[in-house]
Amino acid sequence: MKVYFKTYGCQMNENDTEVMAGILLKEGFEIVDQVELADVVILNTCVVRQKSQDKYHSALGQLVKLKKEGKIKLVGVAGCGSNLEGEELIALGADFVIGSRSIVDIADVLRRAAAGEKPIHLEDRVPLLNADLPRFRTVKHHAWITIIHGCNRFCTYCIVPYTRGRERSRPMSDVLKEIEKLIAEGTIEITFLGQNVDAYGKDLKDGTSLARLIEEASKFEQIRRIWFLTSYPTDITDELIEVVAENPKAAKSFHIPVQSGSDRILRMMNRRYTSAQFLELVEKIRSKIPDVSVSSDVIVGFPTETEEDYRQTVDLVKRAKFERLNLAVYSPRPGTVAAKYFKDDVPKSVKIKRLNELLEIQKQINAELNRAYLGRSVEIIVEGRTKDGSYYGRDIRNKIVIFTSDEELRNGETVRVKVERTTAGPVYGRKE
Repeated sequence: MKVYFKTYGCQMNENDTEVMAGILLKEGFEIVDQVELADVVILNTCVVRQKSQDKYHSALGQLVKLKKEGKIKLVGVAGCGSNLEGEELIALGADFVIGSRSIVDIADVLRRAAAGEKPIHLEDRVPLLNADLPRFRTVKHHAWITIIHGCNRFCTYCIVPYTRGRERSRPMSDVLKEIEKLIAEGTIEITFLGQNVDAYGKDLKDGTSLARLIEEASKFEQIRRIWFLTSYPTDITDELIEVVAENPKAAKSFHIPVQSGSDRILRMMNRRYTSAQFLELVEKIRSKIPDVSVSSDVIVGFPTETEEDYRQTVDLVKRAKFERLNLAVYSPRPGTVAAKYFKDDVPKSVKIKRLNELLEIQKQINAELNRAYLGRSVEIIVEGRTKDGSYYGRDIRNKIVIFTSDEELRNGETVRVKVERTTAGPVYGRKE
């Protein structure tokens, strides 16, 4: 039976798809890269925003139609959408539903569906998500590694704690075992993942931490670069900052969502810091790691957000000068505190206006920061080629560099590039 995956959302979903595909491949199924070749299509879903949910609902409708036409046999739904609306998905035409913490059982669930059942499998099987599971990775030089599942923060707008569950860290020995296996497959670059990655190890109560894990992972000679995503501001420790500053393999990059520059809105969001504390953290990181890249997330149009609240966010963005900023308009998520108790009272037109203004401000900041790259020589790990035949990759600060080369290069190869032109997005250069 041939299986095709369509993955939505975050890198953790990407990693979950790799696990499910690896298990199915080992169990005798075939993984294909086109819907047209598939007997089974599995949607690995995201519900962090209404737009994400709408996307997979639309895809599910199209797939149910294909099934009725006899072009595919089964449609399954995995990921956060499964945890949120399992029975509804079956009613919409899905043949099986499997939760994000249950993916180790994908082969059994798929076989049950093929036998005529309509299984909804949402058991917590996280302890079995270990290094011994097979993964099907299409990228060889880089690997996502989920080190902590779930989130305990319960921000009022966020559905993740309800769909992904509470925090549970993998033992460090198991993570290091996975890295050893990856090295044998040619991996040189890894990204540690978690909804709140710098909370890693707190629940183990044995001294395990993200900082210690980075140090241990860096001892593998073959590993050249180590990333981590995503950080919660108050969980970033001095130990972590020191390790990133001093360890040459640790990427000089922090992604730290701020969400708002208004202290009133931050309290309503249940974000446990003030805008001043956030800026102090950014300054601390930059003082310890002078060439660090700091990126962030912002939500505009949270319930009751006034023009003054929004202006405080604009001020924070201008002061912080993020290298990248992910922007989103607020959308109520069912079951969250904000959806239950706060009226979504900011007009859509105002949300879009604020979003577009912040996009323009961030574009100007990016253009300014990127100009510092002009004439620099940077070390790049090659990731692939563009449509016009140029190469692209990232430096240790997570800057995307597009460049030309007189010689053929392989993905995963390390090269030096002289930057010759900058934009508000990528920078451009030539291999030295």
